[in-house]
Amino acid sequence: MAKLIRIEEEVMLADAARSFLDGAAPVAHLRGLRDAGKTHDPALWKKMADMGWAGILVPEDAGGSDMGNAPAAVLAEEMGKTLVSSPFLSTAVIAATALRQVADDRANDALSKIASGELIYALALDENNKFNPEATELKAEKIGNGFRLTGKKRFVVDGGLADRLLVLAKTDGGLTLFDIPADRAGVERTAQNMIDSRDAAQVTLGAVKANGQDVVGKVDDAMSVLKPALEAGQAVLAAEMAGVASGAFGLTVEYLKERKQFGVPIGTFQALQHRAAHLWCETEVTASAILHAGRKLDEDPENATLAVSLAKARATSTASLAVREGVQMHGGIGMTDDFDMGFYMKRARVTAEWLGDYGYHAAQVAKLRGF
Repeated sequence: MAKLIRIEEEVMLADAARSFLDGAAPVAHLRGLRDAGKTHDPALWKKMADMGWAGILVPEDAGGSDMGNAPAAVLAEEMGKTLVSSPFLSTAVIAATALRQVADDRANDALSKIASGELIYALALDENNKFNPEATELKAEKIGNGFRLTGKKRFVVDGGLADRLLVLAKTDGGLTLFDIPADRAGVERTAQNMIDSRDAAQVTLGAVKANGQDVVGKVDDAMSVLKPALEAGQAVLAAEMAGVASGAFGLTVEYLKERKQFGVPIGTFQALQHRAAHLWCETEVTASAILHAGRKLDEDPENATLAVSLAKARATSTASLAVREGVQMHGGIGMTDDFDMGFYMKRARVTAEWLGDYGYHAAQVAKLRGF
């Protein structure tokens, strides 16, 4: 079993990431993007790519560092602490993991461009209110030597700014994953107003033409490629949520130290100390689950589902607790837009739904443990 501790290189990576993000992407950066009507900062993503973050799961022969899922989770956690808005998860984690399952020149070229920051991907997966890939109804009809894709995808994170889309479609014998340009004829993207100020879109495919080269992996066998990508995404998203919880907790503790009632800091009140201590304990247990998921994906990916779902379920619960406690312990100011806690609450709410909510992952854990 992998040791549930951060190795020296990961600690150094976390420190370097924190040093960069504190200056380049504090919470004020997200607020500025929102106020300007923007969801993405291309210059920030370019800097992150230049530091090697976009290639963290890209093989070395394609220009990446191939550091692994555990280090990717380290970066995501640091991003979560200051609510960094970037295509890291959709592109550097999910798309890179999917494409590296395919050993061909086209996939390697795409991986190289992901590592350099030239390509942004989005995963067009969800069609209903809940995460359920197996229920995909978007149709890929066989037409001669190619396909015709027709249907809609909702909640496509980074779908508005993406250069390419990974589209899950239903074919005659199962599910097939397609890699198509986002500007291909017949693709229509409608921006969705996300409460966390991030990019997302509804993607409508109206008889979009695709050929065999657009297929990722094999026809009717999408999950062989997509399952590792989804689990990598779920584990790294859980790490980001842990960062969200940590950021919210840090804000709360600072407020408890500064705010005074009856002439003393409210942090001296035993009831609030108990609540803060409980939240700290929850974040530590969740951190262990996330570290284990990253290690499992790197060392035994075929048997990582339980660890990944446990991490996502715990991270969802912990992030929700952290932002609720943060708002309540800040009192009235916690509900105002002038204070940053609301940004943490909104991000926690969106990430709770993405790639499977608490109920989905709790059911996975129960099933895999024989309940």
